[in-house]
Amino acid sequence: MAGKAEKSVDAVQGAAGARILVIEARFYKTIADELAAGTMAELDAAAATVERIAVPGCLEIPLALAQVVKAGRFAAGARAGFDGCVALGCVIRGETTHYDTVCANANHWLMEIAVRHGIALGNAILTVENEGQALARARGGRNSKGAEAARACLALVGNARRLAEART
Repeated sequence: MAGKAEKSVDAVQGAAGARILVIEARFYKTIADELAAGTMAELDAAAATVERIAVPGCLEIPLALAQVVKAGRFAAGARAGFDGCVALGCVIRGETTHYDTVCANANHWLMEIAVRHGIALGNAILTVENEGQALARARGGRNSKGAEAARACLALVGNARRLAEART
């Protein structure tokens, strides 16, 4: 189905009180602030506990997630562990092929780490042609791409919790 997805309360069912890591690339500060505002509004509405990590750019997001995994913060029963992660950032096409490198590698390695470790991940790394496109997607509070990524993460946390309950 094409078009804009509607926000669904059911998508976050079972994720109340989740512990969420937010990794935000700060290269484009205004865009980063807008993405974070939407993400935090959605996570606040779900009564989530949030820890935020800032990194310089999108290429650093996967390594930051890998460092958190290595520190044992996603392990079952980990003290102050996380239930999921939201990645926030923006890549704007420039005059060189660097855009393609950053987009491909940031997203590939982020997903590889999340899949390998079963991490509930919401991805709001915007890949756009210009700042106007980025701001149009980043702004909007709970209707922004940051909020959509938070809902995706919470939906996956809810799924994981339901699957864990079914095992017992």
